[in-house]
Amino acid sequence: MNAQNLIIYKFKSLYHILEELALDLNFKITLADSENSLNDKVKNLSNYLIISNKKFSNISNQFVLDNTPINIFKLVERINIEFLKLQFNSQSELKVNNYTIDLNSREMFKNNTRLKLTEKEINTITYLSKSNTPVSIHELQEKVWSYQTGIETHTVETHIYRLRKKILNSFDDNLFIVSKKNGYEIK
Repeated sequence: MNAQNLIIYKFKSLYHILEELALDLNFKITLADSENSLNDKVKNLSNYLIISNKKFSNISNQFVLDNTPINIFKLVERINIEFLKLQFNSQSELKVNNYTIDLNSREMFKNNTRLKLTEKEINTITYLSKSNTPVSIHELQEKVWSYQTGIETHTVETHIYRLRKKILNSFDDNLFIVSKKNGYEIK
């Protein structure tokens, strides 16, 4: 997992306190005292939390510490909880082409259109989207359906046919999952 980056924004007193405790904390702590400085710091980071003493509307991943004084152990606990929330949210959405897939609600979105999916459909899309080459029917049987190899079944073909039909009916997209001679792929 990426290092947790805690950026203190326009809150020097907190930065100095946490800087003294840095060896005992699991965060990389930095100070940003301007919007440009903040933008430079977050540009290449994926796992970060910005902590400030007031709400800034144009900042994401922000934790506002406006109720001070606070016990340092409570503060560290709240920061850890915020990092966990960010991690959960980032793991609950999958971007595939122009679609967003909410893994928790099992829905696929594009613009204002949503499509409810089954768990197997989600697992199939997820598996196909992570592959750079076409995935064989046998591999899908083994990895998504947990079937043993050598069993003759048309489960994969039937499910993919139905999934493609659902996507075509909802999004008018018949090229989301493409059949190749050696399997299926998402383009």
